[in-house]
Amino acid sequence: MNRAAPRRAALLLQAALLLAFAAAPARPDAKPPAILKLAPSAAQQYDECLALARKDPQRAYDRAMAWRNTGGGFPADHCAAVALVELGKYTEAAQKLEGMAGAMMQADPAMRAEALEQAGNAWLLADKAAAAKADFDAALTLKPKDVEILIDRAEASALDKKFFDAIDDLNRVLDVSPKRVDALIYRASAYRQLGSLDLALDDATRALTLDPNALAGLLERGNIRRLKGDADGAKGDWQRILQLDEKSPEAKAARDNLARLDTPSTAGSGGAVKPSAKP
Repeated sequence: MNRAAPRRAALLLQAALLLAFAAAPARPDAKPPAILKLAPSAAQQYDECLALARKDPQRAYDRAMAWRNTGGGFPADHCAAVALVELGKYTEAAQKLEGMAGAMMQADPAMRAEALEQAGNAWLLADKAAAAKADFDAALTLKPKDVEILIDRAEASALDKKFFDAIDDLNRVLDVSPKRVDALIYRASAYRQLGSLDLALDDATRALTLDPNALAGLLERGNIRRLKGDADGAKGDWQRILQLDEKSPEAKAARDNLARLDTPSTAGSGGAVKPSAKP
């Protein structure tokens, strides 16, 4: 998968995802795994490196590696991994993050889990489900109840077409956080893939009750309605997406589905798009 023509298999078919790891530098609380506090000069250097990674990733990567060679440590490695994601070198990014996790044996287990989760997300971008799941499995041994990692592992299972495994993890998430709109949408997608359309519709409707303007939920419910023979309902959901945000990835999938609405063998193929920021 590349960022210019993104694809999320199984659970999220028509995805246009920037994984949480890649988006992290834009968040105020973003920090490299295993780094609780940095000296002001190092913190500034790290922030500058991340900002450069978004603008000129090759230059940022070169700078990060030079910094690493002069004692930059985990912040330098983390910036290099961000740059590799921006360059579309997902396998290299995943391997670098795995290396970080392996070198963090004395670090807080939660932070090692963070590095492993980010590595798994990079493997997802590379469409390597087994490698992603291995990292998520390892992360969950360190943080067994982390709902974000459970959702990530559900994506890896779905990418590998193991929808029952995905549902098991999403059930665990929803047991703890029953109002997680994204988890409800993903589970609806998994149920749809298994042909359990009533369960899928129930989850999609619950998600939209919680957030009526959830684009991914509207896209997914439209898919399910179309498969259940409710063409008018599907059309309404997809048209609503265009009213809310005609430039979104969901809008592109909705347009495609609307164009194919009269072709039963292809209509409803667009899946849920994972939000770039989890609620």
